[in-house]
Amino acid sequence: MNHKRTLSLILFLLYLGSAWLAAQEIPRQYITYKAIEELNIDGLGNENSWEKAPWSDTFIDIEGKKEPTYKTQMKMLWDDSCLYFFAKLDEPHVWGTLKQRDTVVFYNNDFEIFIDPDGDTHNYMEFEMNALNTIWDLLLTKPYRNHGIVLDSWDIQGIKTAVHVDGTMNNPKDRDTGWSIEIAIPWEVLKEANTHNNIPVREFWRFGFSRVNWEFDVKEGRYSRKKNEKGEYLSEYNWVWSPQGVINMHEPEKWGYVYFSGMAAGAKDSFEIPKDEYIKWYLYSWYRQLLQAEENFTQVSSKMQSASKEILGKPIKLTFNQHVSGWNISAKSPFTKKMLIIKEDGKFMMK
Repeated sequence: MNHKRTLSLILFLLYLGSAWLAAQEIPRQYITYKAIEELNIDGLGNENSWEKAPWSDTFIDIEGKKEPTYKTQMKMLWDDSCLYFFAKLDEPHVWGTLKQRDTVVFYNNDFEIFIDPDGDTHNYMEFEMNALNTIWDLLLTKPYRNHGIVLDSWDIQGIKTAVHVDGTMNNPKDRDTGWSIEIAIPWEVLKEANTHNNIPVREFWRFGFSRVNWEFDVKEGRYSRKKNEKGEYLSEYNWVWSPQGVINMHEPEKWGYVYFSGMAAGAKDSFEIPKDEYIKWYLYSWYRQLLQAEENFTQVSSKMQSASKEILGKPIKLTFNQHVSGWNISAKSPFTKKMLIIKEDGKFMMK
């Protein structure tokens, strides 16, 4: 046996695996703890529980390439009745115009939350909120790429929200510090898309957090979105907690991981992303290629099956299956021995 050649091959395979992990943006993680007292939803977040709750990583540009102009961070807590969110958004000009619930809130500067309890990329919740405390809540049966139904009339029953403005709202004559928001979502609503149908203590859910920010004009003392010389609105900025790599929040497989600790706020818990999730990211990287392949679909599926990949030191082989109701791609986990499957419509399954 040529030991030098064997060692070189091992090192090369390890390089390929590490190179893929380097290219794959590892989603961010956050640990949320149990509140130690009743929370007053007022937008201030000044209870002892909030003081003890850790801040998230600072938001980054959605593609992960640029630092945002203004700082954004969030916190989370939970108790037996609700899941709580607090966010602080630095902003020298706090403004808003939209006041009707379920209007397109991201036409104003806003804060957004996306929740996929079981991580299958289907039946996820979207919530948006502007500085006027106007909300837009909806349920998506599938991502837009899979032509799902958007349930715009779906409402989060019993939700409580509040905004605190550190400055003056809609006043272009002064400079503000920013605004903060506080949200309480009852577990009874969150259970609707959670296959476990319980509070996920010592489990994780997938979350996306986003902030939309627009350049603005002021005319006759009123704020509005800025337009170019052709009269077209300038593109918005998208700042997120965990980068998507593309300007699209509706790729749920890229959202961050929130672990629900059973400990009280102020404690110190730990969480590691399960190894099977790394395989899942790899599966979705090929799934997205297959969706875009069109006339080259057969070529891409063949290339996928012949690809060799090591993930966390283990070889991963992908399989493509066609059947009467469509197709799917799958891989058997060397870590848990479970079969990881993505169906043609993007739904993730584990058997």
